[in-house]
Amino acid sequence: MISLSFGGAIGLMFLMLGCALPIYNQYWPLFVLFFYILSPIPYCIARRLVDDTDAMSNACKELAIFLTTGIVVSAFGLPIVFARAHLIEWGACALVLTGNTVIFATILGFFLVFGSNDDFSWQQW
Repeated sequence: MISLSFGGAIGLMFLMLGCALPIYNQYWPLFVLFFYILSPIPYCIARRLVDDTDAMSNACKELAIFLTTGIVVSAFGLPIVFARAHLIEWGACALVLTGNTVIFATILGFFLVFGSNDDFSWQQW
């Protein structure tokens, strides 16, 4: 749990460095925060609707994974589009992409640790 919070703090630090350093001083990359919030929502909804007793995959879970993948790809694409449009510098883009990698790895780690249906589950919260 401590490593997940540390990973989130490091990822947000990279995002803030990409925005607030005096060299860059543009806050457009903060729009990726919306993707951080939106990325786990489809999978959480699908886990509530789908019964995990069958071994076969179903359309609801596959759609949730597809939507989550689209959100994650969009989070990586937005800073690149901003850099190509000269709204932000390429160094800021690299810092934001590094922050994206750390944040999404932290979100993945959360679901791997707390995603099983045992006594130590996030669904009890």
